[in-house]
Amino acid sequence: MKCPFCGFADTRVIDSRLGKEGNNIRRRRECSQCERRFTTFERVEDMLPLIIKKDARRQPFDRKKVIGGIQRACEKRPVSIATIEKIVDTLERQLQESGEREIESKIIGQAVMDALHDLDQVAYVRFASVYRQFKDINEFMAELKDILAEGGNVRDN
Repeated sequence: MKCPFCGFADTRVIDSRLGKEGNNIRRRRECSQCERRFTTFERVEDMLPLIIKKDARRQPFDRKKVIGGIQRACEKRPVSIATIEKIVDTLERQLQESGEREIESKIIGQAVMDALHDLDQVAYVRFASVYRQFKDINEFMAELKDILAEGGNVRDN
């Protein structure tokens, strides 16, 4: 591997360890020329399907985009970033295990809504209002009534 400091091509591994999550390998390397040390990480390349957008465009799955959407829905809610990352980890695992080469964006949106529905119903309604693009207040109210019928806790402030 090329040294990031001097560009020399010959480096040696001086230590290898399994990463915290067990899905990568952390390697300490030393350059044979400048003798500086640096860290590299090795992990299996994700084989995620392309996402088919509503307008039929295809684009790679973007973990950051999904996390961002969930974070916006969970803003000022008692949902940790670790919980959000677990939702996206689960989604990525499901996508990998599906073996599909392409998947419609609505399937991803529905999976996120399902996870939020079980986690925080206010975040669920926020996400659904953007994702489903309610056409009017009646559609929005129908969704709220469904949540209330399921025993959801929506408080008046």
